[in-house]
Amino acid sequence: MTENIQDIQQALESFVEEKKVVQLPIFFKAFPGGYGEGDLFMGVSMPNIRIVAKEAYQECSIEEIQYLLKHDYHEMRMCGLIIMLHHYTKKLIPQDVIIQCYLDHLDYVNNWDLVDTSCYKLLGRYIYEGKMSNKVLYELSGSGHLWRIRVAIVATMYMIKKDDYKDAFALCEEHLSHDHDLIHKAVGWMLKEIGKRDEEAERDFLDKHYKNMSRTTLRYAIEKMDERVRQIYLKGDV
Repeated sequence: MTENIQDIQQALESFVEEKKVVQLPIFFKAFPGGYGEGDLFMGVSMPNIRIVAKEAYQECSIEEIQYLLKHDYHEMRMCGLIIMLHHYTKKLIPQDVIIQCYLDHLDYVNNWDLVDTSCYKLLGRYIYEGKMSNKVLYELSGSGHLWRIRVAIVATMYMIKKDDYKDAFALCEEHLSHDHDLIHKAVGWMLKEIGKRDEEAERDFLDKHYKNMSRTTLRYAIEKMDERVRQIYLKGDV
């Protein structure tokens, strides 16, 4: 462990809240049988992790980032991911090195908050900027692995924000019948984000597929729509 890593861990430890030591493992389902089973939590809030990452990133090497990503504590992994976001933007470490590191360590991006914080700002952006083929999204989508599938779906958020919905619609359609609630929510979330920018495009997709999606996906997808329209979809009166 380098001195820099020790400083990061000590900084995070200074923000530990005893109530979060108890709350976070429950919230992220780290109990036996939960999707986060076995994960360890220090008890640090997300705003405080961001503070530590912002103060530390300039001194962090790619090797130290790798160490953070493989750490047993959830907050250390999150700190590593946020440090990667800073490096991607500031280009203190080459972007291709950051992205390869991210892909090489996806096994440690193993809860929904870790996925959602990182994937579209790193992988989604990199693909949108033409630096990597979108094929990687479809490979992740077809992996059968919960977190990699969520990475693929949520990574399209970057494209959505640029009014490019093709990959988002394709990946959402691919997982309409997935059996996990966290994929239902991810699909519904991306459809909702499309609808916030182009409701007609979202409704065209929903008109074709709403009968084949879970109620969770549908409720997420139509959350921002006019109540009258929401009820039409919920009642199946389309």
